[in-house]
Amino acid sequence: MSGVRVLVGTHKGAFILTSDRKRRKWDVNGPFFAGWEVYHMNGSPADSNRLYASQSTGWFGQLIQRSDDGGKTWEPVGNKFAYDGVPGTHLWYDGTPHPWEFKRVWRLEPSLTDPDTVYAGVEDAAMFRSTDGGQTWQELSALREAKGNLWQPGAGGMCLHTIIIDPANPRRIFIAISAAGAFRTEDGGETWQPINKGLNSGAELPDATADVGHCVHNIAMHPSRPNILFMQKHWDVMRSDNSGDSWSEVSGNLPSDFGFPIAVHAHEPNTIYVVPIKSDSEHFPPEGKLRVYRSRTGGNEWEALTKGLPQSDCYVNILRSALAVDTLDSCGIYFGTTGGQVYASADSGDSWTPIVSNLPAVLSVEVQTLS
Repeated sequence: MSGVRVLVGTHKGAFILTSDRKRRKWDVNGPFFAGWEVYHMNGSPADSNRLYASQSTGWFGQLIQRSDDGGKTWEPVGNKFAYDGVPGTHLWYDGTPHPWEFKRVWRLEPSLTDPDTVYAGVEDAAMFRSTDGGQTWQELSALREAKGNLWQPGAGGMCLHTIIIDPANPRRIFIAISAAGAFRTEDGGETWQPINKGLNSGAELPDATADVGHCVHNIAMHPSRPNILFMQKHWDVMRSDNSGDSWSEVSGNLPSDFGFPIAVHAHEPNTIYVVPIKSDSEHFPPEGKLRVYRSRTGGNEWEALTKGLPQSDCYVNILRSALAVDTLDSCGIYFGTTGGQVYASADSGDSWTPIVSNLPAVLSVEVQTLS
């Protein structure tokens, strides 16, 4: 099939939405794993038929699923996520030491070249890797040596939610943790360093510019410019032009610089998208108007994209992993809401249509471009 496959994880199962390259009519398949929270579902860039999904419930815990036929059928794979050695402690909400405890997988990031290699970002924050299609998992424990004893959970837990692999150098990986900050490895995970210089978290930290402790919500990178990163922080939209060594604010004229997702246009490396919400206590769009904001200048100058989106009485949220782009010539943008809508734009955000409107709350959206 030529076209796109949109992978949607929700509060009560997973859905797969497919269309041809025109992206006007959509087939909806699911729910898969009905009744389970699907925190993330992602496809391998090396094999479009290889999908991974993370499902979880408070009753039965965590389960990793794999599909080898594009989501038609699934099988459970390995589910043992054991921290290396004696993990020690991190900080708890009240600042006291707390032992590391595995809860769930927030992010699955397949290798760019090998469908059997996949990374997992988990809560409590750690990074794991499988090289056998998800059957077994090994922790990249050096990450916790990057001042892990000072990490502290954010409101949603202490989760490793973002993993970005540099396509020019797969041993260079960027990750983000709520609420510890952003980190980078240059050697495939053998060593890590915090990359939070320039972040300012005066409302959240006693030391506003501390080395770790910042609540980074998401990071995005265009594959053609792996040294330029964009970040949606708890407050502030940020940009780095030196692989995260330093950051500068590019919130500009946004109505609110609080939000969760951020994405980069597939063919315009300086065009970025965010979805502002009112505040960290009011998780809904300012003025009840659902607006995606686009900057064509790499930040600072932003325009509201509203055509086809509700502009009154809209009080949904868009979570950190619920915004994605395809790589077709006319770049498609997709996002899901906590109200169960998935919106699509086939013209880089100029206009929007709902693909589906009545799903459970959407936790994640990923897109595969199929040849």
